[in-house]
Amino acid sequence: MEQILMEPEALQNNEKKSERAKVRIKEEKVVKEKTIADLPGVGPATAEKLEMVGYTDLMSIAVATPGEIEDATGMSGAAAKRIIAVARSSLEMGFESGDELLKRREQVTRVSTGSKALDDLIGGGFESAAITECFGEYGSGKTQIGHALAVNCQKQYPGSTVVYIDTENTFRPERIEQLAKGIGLNPAEALKNIKVAKAFNTDHQSLLAEKVEDLIKKQGLNVKLVIVDSLTAHFRAEFIGRGTLADRQQRINRHMRELSRIANMHNLTVYVTNQVMSKPDTFFGDPTQAIGGHIVGHASTFRIYLRKGKKGSRVAKLVDSPNLPEGEASFYVETSGLKDI
Repeated sequence: MEQILMEPEALQNNEKKSERAKVRIKEEKVVKEKTIADLPGVGPATAEKLEMVGYTDLMSIAVATPGEIEDATGMSGAAAKRIIAVARSSLEMGFESGDELLKRREQVTRVSTGSKALDDLIGGGFESAAITECFGEYGSGKTQIGHALAVNCQKQYPGSTVVYIDTENTFRPERIEQLAKGIGLNPAEALKNIKVAKAFNTDHQSLLAEKVEDLIKKQGLNVKLVIVDSLTAHFRAEFIGRGTLADRQQRINRHMRELSRIANMHNLTVYVTNQVMSKPDTFFGDPTQAIGGHIVGHASTFRIYLRKGKKGSRVAKLVDSPNLPEGEASFYVETSGLKDI
């Protein structure tokens, strides 16, 4: 009899547990579906200001600094810190185990340069969710690699879009046509899938980097590759003398941090070219040094030094990588693309 009397209570307990579980699932969905308008102190006008400068979701707010939120909205420092804290608490931004990170690394994609030797040097191609920097003197092949990547990316990932931020007037559609024919792509389609913007100064260059998210979120484009050619040309021209060095480095750092954020959030590849200078106090070895100093060096995931080789070849040296050994690869720049020696 006791068993018969206890069964309805057990059923009721089970029903209550299942109801609580349903409520918890609904609550979790509500948290996940939160928008920036749900943050404390963010009204329609403030939300519009945030969206205008690229803060369109909780993640973009969570990874921002209070100063950036203040500049975008005009709110106080305390209010900016509060909305950032709420955004972070609404998202899973804690620690994760190494095996979880390894599993997430399986989503990393790679864009081929067309040269097997160069691809092997950098682990199979230029990696997504990372910034790859190539620096070298004029004519060393930096822009040619950018053009080759823009075409090969479309071959590997049909329907993808490439963003090309041109600061030195180096983008040539005729070169894209040659490369597209070389790998069997329709030249007209290849050009259509490359969004080119000429940056006229450092502010414009930084703005264009921020606008990449608009192409992804508002226009629905499948952006797989962002090219900045070159990264430091405008910064070098606008900030002259030691008195402006600190400001220049801060702005370069902010620009590269934005590129890194876009690369990580959307799992896309970022390729930047960099100018060089000659160090007059170097008496032994190669005096060539990349512009941007340690700021650019630390912000770049992979760094490749390009130089001219024998008989018109180019030599790429991997000088920095988080997981690959230093090494060199030689290749030719031909009409149809990059070819191995």
